[in-house]
Formats: sequence, C-alpha cells, structure tokens
Amino acid sequence: MTTANHSLVDQFCLAADTALRTLTGHARVTERPAPDKDIADVELSAEEKKHVAGLMRINHCGEVCAQALYQGQALTARLPEVRDKMDRAAMEENDHLAWCRKRVTTLGSKTSVLDPLFYAGSFAIGALAGLAGDKWSLGFVAETEKQVVKHLDEHLQALPQQDKKSHAILSVMKEDELHHATNALEAGGAELPQPIKQLMQLTSKLMTKTTYHI
Repeated sequence: MTTANHSLVDQFCLAADTALRTLTGHARVTERPAPDKDIADVELSAEEKKHVAGLMRINHCGEVCAQALYQGQALTARLPEVRDKMDRAAMEENDHLAWCRKRVTTLGSKTSVLDPLFYAGSFAIGALAGLAGDKWSLGFVAETEKQVVKHLDEHLQALPQQDKKSHAILSVMKEDELHHATNALEAGGAELPQPIKQLMQLTSKLMTKTTYHI
C-alpha cells in the first residue's frame, strides 16, 4: 500500500500494523502460489530436519529484517515513486516470509524469538537510510539484496539434495532478490562506501549465527 497520500501519523500507524503482521505471521502477501506447492515432501532424518529448519529460520528472520528495512525506508523516502517501489518490494518479501514460516513449521520447529529485536533494528536502519537521501536508500536496498543472494546461494548448497521443497522456495527467493537489487540500481541507487558494506556483513553474520539456533 502506497504511503504517498497519507499523513505522517497515518504512516506510523501503517508501519506499526505492518510490524505486527510481520511478526505474528499475518503479513499481506501477493497473488503468487508457494513455489513448493506441487512438490511432494520427502523423509528427512532428525538431524537433517533440524539443520534445514535452522537454515529456513535464518531466511525467515532475514525476510523480517528486509520487511523492516523497506518499511523504514518507505517512511522517510522523499520521492513518491521511490516509496511505491519500496511498497511493492515489501509485498514480495511478505511472500518469502509466509513461505519460510510455513516450511519451518512443517519441519516441526519455530521461527526465531529474536525476530522482534532484529525488526526494530532494521526498521531504524532503513529510516536512517531514507533520511540520508533516496539515492543512498536505494543503494542500501541493492547492497542488502546482493548480500541476501550470497546467503541464499550458500544455503542452497547446504540443503540436503533430496529436499526439493526448500530448494524451490529459496530458488524463487533468490530470483526476487536479484530483481529487487537490479530495480534499486536502475532507479538511481548509489554504490555504498566499503565501511558501510562491511558493517552490514557483520550485522548479517550476527543474525545468522544466532537465529540458526533460537
């Protein structure tokens, strides 16, 4: 939903509603079916289930962070067309949220208890990026998506080969993230300074190391 015609108070209320929906598993999704909808599940060992659930929990938390980043940036973006791009990308990230959450649950596990903490931090970072200017905000989106794609590649390699359902989900997510990164750059996103990229990588490493387990 575009925020272009809403007051600042309205935008904060919408942002709060989005946060609650994101963290409780009721985010608004697009019309797309889940990538694993027609793929039969296979038997995984207890150790494999635990490992895959950990990977999918990381990806779910990553999508929680992405949603928060987009919401924070949309709140402070200056140009209406930039806000609209953030809104559409956020909707597609909601698909990822739903797919990952369902997969984690199917594997008999739960999403991370740290999701609210990472959401709050990511929202603040997104809002600051938006305040810095649209070109930096879009550049931040592009760099974030590039790093997410790298993690997805690693997870696709780490999944058990027979787990076609998780492979299908992560593969479509990867395509979406590449598309979001390309769109952000084409819309005028600037290349971020190397220290910012390194800080983002450090934050990402913290998230992955913790949410794999809890």
